[in-house]
Amino acid sequence: MTYFTYNGRSSSDFGLHIEKKDVFSAPKYDAEFVSIPGRSGDIINPNRRFANIKVSYTVFLARKNPAALASVLRDIKGWLYSEPDRYHEITDSYDAEYFRYGVISGNLDIEEQLNKVGSFTVTFNCKPYKYSFAGQETVSADSSELTITNPTAFESRPYIKIYGSGLIRLMVQPEGQGTSSWGFAGVDEYIEIDSEHMNCYKGTVLKNDILSGEGFPVLKPGENIIACAGNVRRVEVVPRWCCL
Repeated sequence: MTYFTYNGRSSSDFGLHIEKKDVFSAPKYDAEFVSIPGRSGDIINPNRRFANIKVSYTVFLARKNPAALASVLRDIKGWLYSEPDRYHEITDSYDAEYFRYGVISGNLDIEEQLNKVGSFTVTFNCKPYKYSFAGQETVSADSSELTITNPTAFESRPYIKIYGSGLIRLMVQPEGQGTSSWGFAGVDEYIEIDSEHMNCYKGTVLKNDILSGEGFPVLKPGENIIACAGNVRRVEVVPRWCCL
């Protein structure tokens, strides 16, 4: 049976059958094209980001009578619209190795579209990248250095946890490129770096005030060497491999 999951629940829990999945082949790259008088060809002014995409599932639902149908429709609406102000993890049976982050988008006038049996469309507004489950696994080393290979064509924004104390310097060197580095002053036990959310913290306490350096670590396609200087006991990385 085909299915999708959203906000911790599966469409199969409600007896929904997927007839079709629609998703754009790739999200739109956010860039402005500027024309200059007397010059052939526009200048590309990139914003260095991809726009969100819409992912839609056309689903089929059947019940024996209108009362039973109305009951399950209320449950479906409660499931899909219970937290419409944040992104949720979305998976489906079409691509079991990847997941997306999305939120319900638009109206869902299913009571007007169905009597006892029929189909309707559920549309999600999703972040442009999809993420591999393999990239959510922790890679670690009981030392100050480890090497990670990014198997995708896109840079990832990892979560890094460094166990140590005092002044610590983090260095990331992609294959064939220069080294980027960041400093952390007065680390106590450990420091967490979340490049996706652009924050440093320890548990629930923000630690951006002890960070020095430009931007946040990224893992480029290919081999990446992650090294630390200072009193470091262990390094853990969740690489978050992603693709379009």
